[in-house]
Amino acid sequence: MDQSLSLTQHIQASPQTVWSVITDIEDAPATLSGVESVQLLTDGPYGAGTRWRETRKMFGRSETVEMWVDQAEPPRSTVVRASQGGADYSTRFSLVPRDGGTDLTLTFGARMSSPTAAGRLVAALLGRVGMAASRKALARDLAEIAAKAESLR
Repeated sequence: MDQSLSLTQHIQASPQTVWSVITDIEDAPATLSGVESVQLLTDGPYGAGTRWRETRKMFGRSETVEMWVDQAEPPRSTVVRASQGGADYSTRFSLVPRDGGTDLTLTFGARMSSPTAAGRLVAALLGRVGMAASRKALARDLAEIAAKAESLR
């Protein structure tokens, strides 16, 4: 079962400034209220292969997930992936200059990688609830990225 959603936020800052915010993994806990902590697992600048563990509060409890950069095309787009609990997650950030600022589109997808019959049932039952909660959290992330980028211009 595949689930996806896409959200766009206009930000009054250049694509380069927005890129600097979304790729500053170490500062994510200061930028995003949903991120409790980050542990970088690789050295060097942000790019394909960058890995980290991110702890977020979701559904009232802390969850730590290992994440990695699958693709990076500064300052146009990046894809971050994660796998946990039999599901593969993908988040694409696309940056498009518009009206002196940037349209930042976040596309999030979840796919069951090795679904069992019980896993498919749970996904079917919780899929809508989970995606609604994800939409709310990702909209908050976009607003917080915008606030940070706009404070830097």
